Amino acid sequence: MLDAAVRRWIDPPLDTAAIFLSRAGVTANTLTVAGFVAGFAAVASIAGRQYALGLTLYVFNRVLDGLDGAVARRTSVTELGAYLDIVFDFIVYSGVPLGFAIADPSRALAASFLIVSFVCTGTTFLAFAVFAAKRGLSTELRGRKSFYHLGGLTEGTETFVAFALMCLFPRAFDALAYAFGTLCLVTSAGRVAAAVTALKSP
Repeated sequence: MLDAAVRRWIDPPLDTAAIFLSRAGVTANTLTVAGFVAGFAAVASIAGRQYALGLTLYVFNRVLDGLDGAVARRTSVTELGAYLDIVFDFIVYSGVPLGFAIADPSRALAASFLIVSFVCTGTTFLAFAVFAAKRGLSTELRGRKSFYHLGGLTEGTETFVAFALMCLFPRAFDALAYAFGTLCLVTSAGRVAAAVTALKSP
């Protein structure tokens, strides 16, 4: 819901950094892989109850996730880069609640609920992108992307805030997971409704 507004603030500094990175020969795929490593390390840190370190690494993951796209737009946007970007994002998204469950197995039910809600948002998001591409639909509301990004209540910005709150207040993980997971399910329902409207006609 907030991604479109946030991008207007974060894109200029990311684009400036991308100028220097691209001139230095840093590729978008290198940043994507580095971001995934940081995200995986964040999950491992959370699993080890190092929540502050986990949050720091997750912030680093998000910064690199923004930089890889900025560098790609200055050099070349590739299908492989777009594929790795979205795959690594969803692995990290699902890994964070798993990390909290490993840190404290009593959180397993709440973590499972949150992961299932991510599956719902992910499948409704990516499935629509497939058919949007077949129909030639496009949008740049959330920046120039390699495929159609269908919005909703819970997007990248909201997910970042939710994970940050979980790391800052780990004892509130269950309540935050159920609340955010419910919003993800609402987002999924909205995306299904949008898809029905957009795709029902030939």
